[in-house]
Amino acid sequence: LSKTLSWLLRHGAQSEKLPMRADGFVRVQDLVSAPALATPKLAAQLDWPALQRIVAADTKQRYTLLSEPPSDAAASADAIWWIKANQGHSIKARPAPIPTPTTSPRMSPITSPTDVPMAVHGTTRKAWQSISRQGLSRMSRNHIHLAQGIPGDGIISGMRASAQILIHIDLPKALAAGIPFSLSDNGVVLSAGDARGFLHPAFFSRVE
Repeated sequence: LSKTLSWLLRHGAQSEKLPMRADGFVRVQDLVSAPALATPKLAAQLDWPALQRIVAADTKQRYTLLSEPPSDAAASADAIWWIKANQGHSIKARPAPIPTPTTSPRMSPITSPTDVPMAVHGTTRKAWQSISRQGLSRMSRNHIHLAQGIPGDGIISGMRASAQILIHIDLPKALAAGIPFSLSDNGVVLSAGDARGFLHPAFFSRVE
């Protein structure tokens, strides 16, 4: 899968009719729809969490993920995601159908537990009943949202002040298991979870 992604982003975008921006980025939505990834074997392997894991786990840092907010700031739609190969292109970019955003990348991969002081999720007692059994779910979103601290620590992003239960994530254990984590530009710790979109209770270090 990683080899096919690398080929598409470096050499195959033109033959696959993938619009590519002048800076080499293609929309993730276009990429996953490419014929080269439509084989049953590859299609079964590729989803949003899998793509994040490939980018985060690539020791040579061959890929960059970038997001831009929806054009309507009031909309509840998810951000638009782009991906590019950082080098090795043999093709010229084709014009993308929408303007190139001027924003900088909004997420950076967390590759070490020391990258953030902690990762904690605030929830309600009612929600904890299911979370304690199946884990944290990203539900209809792309990510599970976590904070770098608890209310009162000056943390303003990633947790509601009304949280009744705090779930601390064992980052070393989760990272070692291949669970991807990223840090947004507003300080929220994000995770796509496992292949099902969950952070299993086995990755909870403490609940209070």
